Amino acid sequence: MKFISTRGNAERVDSAYAIKTGLAKDGGLFMPESIPTLTYAELDEMMELSYEERAAKIISKFLSDYTYDEILEDARAAYAKEKFGASPAPVVKVEDGLYILELWHGPTSAFKDMALQIMPRLFTRALKKCGEDRCAMILVATSGDTGKAALEGYRDVSGTKIKVFYPVHGVSKVQKLQMQTQEGKNVSVDAIEGNFDDAQNGVKRIFSDENIRKELDGRGVFLSSANSINWGRLVPQIVYYVSAYLDMVSSGEIKMGEKIDVAVPTGNFGNIFAAYIGKLMGMPFEKFICASNINNVLTDFLRTGTYDKNRTFHQTVSPSMDILISSNLERFLYTLIGTKKTAEYMNELNTEGRYTLTKEELALVRESFIGYYTSEEQTAATIKETYEKSNCLIDTHTAVAVFAAKSYIKDYKAERKILTASTASPFKFAKDVYRSLTGTDPSGDTEALAELSSLTGVGIPAPLASLAEREVLHKNVIGKDEMESSVLSFAEN
Repeated sequence: MKFISTRGNAERVDSAYAIKTGLAKDGGLFMPESIPTLTYAELDEMMELSYEERAAKIISKFLSDYTYDEILEDARAAYAKEKFGASPAPVVKVEDGLYILELWHGPTSAFKDMALQIMPRLFTRALKKCGEDRCAMILVATSGDTGKAALEGYRDVSGTKIKVFYPVHGVSKVQKLQMQTQEGKNVSVDAIEGNFDDAQNGVKRIFSDENIRKELDGRGVFLSSANSINWGRLVPQIVYYVSAYLDMVSSGEIKMGEKIDVAVPTGNFGNIFAAYIGKLMGMPFEKFICASNINNVLTDFLRTGTYDKNRTFHQTVSPSMDILISSNLERFLYTLIGTKKTAEYMNELNTEGRYTLTKEELALVRESFIGYYTSEEQTAATIKETYEKSNCLIDTHTAVAVFAAKSYIKDYKAERKILTASTASPFKFAKDVYRSLTGTDPSGDTEALAELSSLTGVGIPAPLASLAEREVLHKNVIGKDEMESSVLSFAEN
């Protein structure tokens, strides 16, 4: 299978090349030329398979220049029990009609582990398949969880360096400590004075700077990405939606072929787009509930057809969603309207900060997607209600999606079962979860983990338990205009 750019002005490439480079040369995102199908016969066969075997079956449909055995080997290493426990992505019933897909049982307690444990393995194979002997510098802009998951995934991986940028005041204390205490000979972390969009724009700027590319090449280094703009990061995310559906069939909650809706807390649009790819493959996913916090650029887009990043940026209790430029929305537009119109809209976004779909295009979007946003007060109330009524402890991002799912049920008297993505352990945001449950603040940011555990009787995930005792190794805080020089300096080390 070949991959092409969403903007139509780059060459057709193999999947290994797309994974190696991350972005197409015209600034677009790589997409497969066609979407492979999943038949019900194949789904029946996968019912008895392990998560790792399901992953190999699905991923191999997209990465045709990898062998099935290569992908299976990587999946088994990535999703080993010592990293994820007995079930990497379990489905939990919250109440009749509402289910939570827990995606945070990996080594950094966030859903990014589901992709970033296997992606480095696919990436190193891509280097060999492409005959690449330069060192790959992985650049990451993070709103919190991607940074730690990428650092952990690429730590001491041969032939790579990884550089992470995060907004200094835009992540939780736990997320910051996870990145600041990251060990590894090939890792570097910088906080930037700005928000996530500043970090993401800076990374995109570096990727598009031909002078930086040439200078790095002279040092035997090239750039790549671990953000969801890289297809190697996105394709493993398709797996857990398919696997969750099969688990719901296996447990008797639904019948094979029964349609369900999917609710996802959404910032960069990658996680929800992975579920949509599942639908394009043939999965019986009907409606996608795009759940935002008060940075509701996506909600407005889905309701009006206008995407406008020119608005007030809010720091919220769900910081991984504090995003005004949702990069993977470009891939979704490509699937609906093709390369020419997508390129035009992305140019308008770059130059004017906004674009507006036609009425016909918006109608196409609304066939599958609906948007809701959740206020800070509603987020807190949903955490408390879900714990008290269902004995289910959820984080601030999951609460946004649960509120959106319930709002959708109420507004449309929806009867289909809803699968809601739970993207982080509640202990990654322990301070805000504790406050939501009690109405009072814990003793401190790190003390909140133990106090939340004591309050609820839920154990602290092992990756977070000793976080406060680890040595802070990465203390840099730089201006957003210093990102280029930081990358060049890291290349010398």
